[in-house]
Amino acid sequence: MATEARRDLLEEGEEDYRQWQAGLVDTPEKRALYDQIAARSDLWLDLVEARRAAGLTQRQLPKRLGVSQAQVARIEKRGYDACTLNTLRRYVKALGETFDLRVTIENTAKERASAA
Repeated sequence: MATEARRDLLEEGEEDYRQWQAGLVDTPEKRALYDQIAARSDLWLDLVEARRAAGLTQRQLPKRLGVSQAQVARIEKRGYDACTLNTLRRYVKALGETFDLRVTIENTAKERASAA
């Protein structure tokens, strides 16, 4: 009997979570904001993975960049979004790769209507 009650609570909790998760992106505005935050949040991970793929440590990269190890750690910190385009360009160049930047602009229907 206690096992059945526990299972019901787990199922209810899982369903609550699924509903909450779906609510994060249930409108175009929420989806756009979610995508924007996700893209910004993933930059740090992309940089760390690129550095590791280049075979460099956080101690080796600063020598190539001409900055401190603390600055490289800050650039690679989750949630850090004060990185300039020039810093990103230098970071990628220090990895030995070419710099490639793609910008995607998506306007919501509401933004398009207010711009008209």
